[in-house]
Amino acid sequence: MADNQKREELKNRIEAGQQRHANRTVGDYAREARDTATAFVKDHPVATVVGGLAIGVIVASMVPGPGRRMRKQATRRGSALAAMAAEIGLAYGASLIDSLGTAARAGGDRLEDFGDAIGDSAHDLRRKASLQGSAASEGARRLTREVGKKTGRKVRDLRARMAH
Repeated sequence: MADNQKREELKNRIEAGQQRHANRTVGDYAREARDTATAFVKDHPVATVVGGLAIGVIVASMVPGPGRRMRKQATRRGSALAAMAAEIGLAYGASLIDSLGTAARAGGDRLEDFGDAIGDSAHDLRRKASLQGSAASEGARRLTREVGKKTGRKVRDLRARMAH
């Protein structure tokens, strides 16, 4: 019984994977390849440059040509191309890092502005609450004084009536 359940579960997982695979477009694969390549270049910039140089040397050495002089020229050209590819990779990596730094700074600036806005709002609310509290306190003090006066007058009038 357990084997049948395991088989069914495995079969269902395989079918789900095949359906996900069937639903992916070429664009999805391209985005995934781009993201993977970009992450590799960010994580291993030196290895990327060395790999580009090695591929350039290998391609240059495989170029068929009549004679040693042509092969040397091809090797030089291949090395130059590999060096250019390495420079492009480094420039791309540097620009990517710069872009990330710029985005991080912009995000930090926005967070700072947001924090300032929240702080200013909190300060304004605290000030308004303080003013309202002062106004309420003053109102309560005046009310207490008026009630005290009126109560004192009533007590005085009642004593005067009782004395007559």
